[in-house]
Amino acid sequence: MVLRGVNLSLDKGQRVALVGESGCGKSVTALSVLDLLPKPPMKRASGFIRFKGQDIAEFSQEKWRQIRGKEIAMVFQDPMSSLNPVFTVGYQIEETLRNHLGLSPAEAKVRVIELLSQVGLVDPERVKDQYPHQLSGGMCQRVMIAMAVACGPELLIADEPTTALDVTVQAQILDLLSQMTKKTQMAVLLITHDLRIVRNQADRVVILYAGEVMEAGAPEKIFTRPQHPYTEGLLASMPEFEHRGKALASIEGTVPSPFETLSVCVFADRCPKVREKCRKEKPAFISDKTGYGVRCFYPSAI
Repeated sequence: MVLRGVNLSLDKGQRVALVGESGCGKSVTALSVLDLLPKPPMKRASGFIRFKGQDIAEFSQEKWRQIRGKEIAMVFQDPMSSLNPVFTVGYQIEETLRNHLGLSPAEAKVRVIELLSQVGLVDPERVKDQYPHQLSGGMCQRVMIAMAVACGPELLIADEPTTALDVTVQAQILDLLSQMTKKTQMAVLLITHDLRIVRNQADRVVILYAGEVMEAGAPEKIFTRPQHPYTEGLLASMPEFEHRGKALASIEGTVPSPFETLSVCVFADRCPKVREKCRKEKPAFISDKTGYGVRCFYPSAI
């Protein structure tokens, strides 16, 4: 099994950050929501994906074509490989507008210029006629965001949207997503391995490890009073300026195979606080009335 009982919910205008190291199942979660996983070998063994009161996991491919890109959109990790190199960026956004909104070519061209301007691209009329290789990584990521929000989706999934971008551009992209969320009440699922970027960019943080949710709650709770040893390890391994010249902390060991079904705590082999019970039983995810939850037999003291 790759994902085991992952339970996420997003309300209008809410930003939820899904955090974890590489191989924990973050991108698989995103692709599952959009039904983009290859079948076979992947399949859904159980569970549901509810959107606007409907279990979209049961949708036919025809229904998926109607909502994918229109009501649920996604910004992928690498904009340079996600954009088609043989078409101009303007043409690629126009195609989305024509397919989902039925705009005429003239209407679509006007809307493309508006969208490119909204995402902060200077001289949008020139940019729309350029090919992906003529733009920088940050510009391509803005084009991807323009394409994703073109039809006014209710849910935007941003999978590592700041990968390979410099720090300044990262901040600009995250601020852009934040502004759009507030302006349109679009829900955003932000997927990242970097806890630093979610402190001020999420209303809720979900820590994922080996396909299971380890801890979830408001950012202030996660950052100031983490309860799960894995979350503590992630926070301790973040480089801080005041620790300059000192060795970074690390989490020993590796993530277990995503195809391995474990009936014990999946973090036991790497946990500095492991006890005998952890190697014999699987802890349940326990949550309180505030929405905070943790999967651990021995969470840290509050």
